[in-house]
Amino acid sequence: MAGHDLQSELTLFDVTNIVVGAIVGADIYVASSFAAGYLGPFSLVVWVLAGIIAIVIALCFAQCVALVPEVGGPYAYAKEAWGSFAGFIVGWSLWLAEWISLAVFPVAFTRYLMFFVPDLGLIYQIIVKGLFVAFLIVTNIVGVKAAGRTNDILTLVKLIPLILFSAVAILYISTNPAAAVANYSPFLPLGLSGFGPALVLIFWAYAGFEISTIPADEIKDPSKTIPKAIILGISIVTIFYLTTNVLLFGVRPWTQLASDAAPIASATTSVLGANSSIALIGGLIVGVGALISVAGSDESGMIGTSRLGYALAVDGLFPRAFAKVHPKYKTPYLSITVQALTALMASILGELSMLVATSVLFMAIAYVATSASILTLRRKFPQPSFHLTGGLLIPVLGAAFSLYLITQCSLQQIAIGAVLLAVGVFVYIKFTPKKELTELKNALLSRESILERAHRQEQRFLANVLRHIKWVYRKLAGQKQ
Repeated sequence: MAGHDLQSELTLFDVTNIVVGAIVGADIYVASSFAAGYLGPFSLVVWVLAGIIAIVIALCFAQCVALVPEVGGPYAYAKEAWGSFAGFIVGWSLWLAEWISLAVFPVAFTRYLMFFVPDLGLIYQIIVKGLFVAFLIVTNIVGVKAAGRTNDILTLVKLIPLILFSAVAILYISTNPAAAVANYSPFLPLGLSGFGPALVLIFWAYAGFEISTIPADEIKDPSKTIPKAIILGISIVTIFYLTTNVLLFGVRPWTQLASDAAPIASATTSVLGANSSIALIGGLIVGVGALISVAGSDESGMIGTSRLGYALAVDGLFPRAFAKVHPKYKTPYLSITVQALTALMASILGELSMLVATSVLFMAIAYVATSASILTLRRKFPQPSFHLTGGLLIPVLGAAFSLYLITQCSLQQIAIGAVLLAVGVFVYIKFTPKKELTELKNALLSRESILERAHRQEQRFLANVLRHIKWVYRKLAGQKQ
């Protein structure tokens, strides 16, 4: 951990920064048009409700941190509460959720590329997805350190399209208020029958709040800091998401937004359409920024998912190949390669909203288990490391919200989920060892490795911008950095 900020006494700002950076990625480029087709402008309300659900479930993770302070994640909590098999099934669900999420981004990348090349044929789409995944494999095995050194620049590059879109949209709405108001009307054109599916698709954008599983003894005054950071961090993300979508609906009718493959790029070009040259440049900046964001987000997801597969292999619950580390680059290269190639196949066969909803299904299974495990863990560890915010109400609500998300998935998605969970049972029976790989397990779950993962998540997308704002403020105020 030498050279990292996350060594001890993490403050409210630090943990909030981590929560925001762990959640916000390219989701805003991908998810914006999903719910418009289900609910029209009323989907703005669902963005807020999804944020509230994310806060409640994240507070469940915070309670688990108090009860099991040294390790993190649904896999660890379920295992501690109910044993190895339960832990594996939950870990398997989370791995499936993150693996399917990996398949979302080659699809999203191709859709944004088709904003520039609209006649891209099916074969060429597959080639683009293959090149995209090949890039991820190479950068995750070889280029992680180099990627870290350029992260601040990439963060700003990713934000430029959103800043440009926001400026253009605000200017348009301020000069065409009547047209903007008309775009919000009718506010609920399709009724509420699509509420559940819309919530499932929007909730996907909030995934990542599990960062609250940092060891509690690394956080200053954890009983106050963790709940505040969760609420503040997810609230910032919700405001960010809501503002972007309010502007989208203000500049583009919901009927068009619902069919947009590249919603933010399309909206920018539409607003600037009076001048074809400016419209082309604006759409180009936003579209290229979206492509970079999608690639960057999937690279971050690839790192996390390969480590989860590695974690299960370390416990002997996955093939040992997943625990192999490259002798030169010190990365789980086989785990990265296998997961990338299988995600590529899913991206070729699966449709975007189907992949997203199925990913949320598996996430919700892990969240139900995490929320429910609190009831057992409270009996097993009657003296938590700090006060459990919200008492029993939080885990009950967390389990209820997670179950609701599951029930709102389609029968096809639930059937796929049941089959893949059954495969997990076979994997457990096949690979459960008589003796755990203790040395590797300790290396994975040590404080240093947990904080290393937290440090990586802190570097994602919007998080560094918050730190830059603080740096500029202190410099202007003449305060010590």
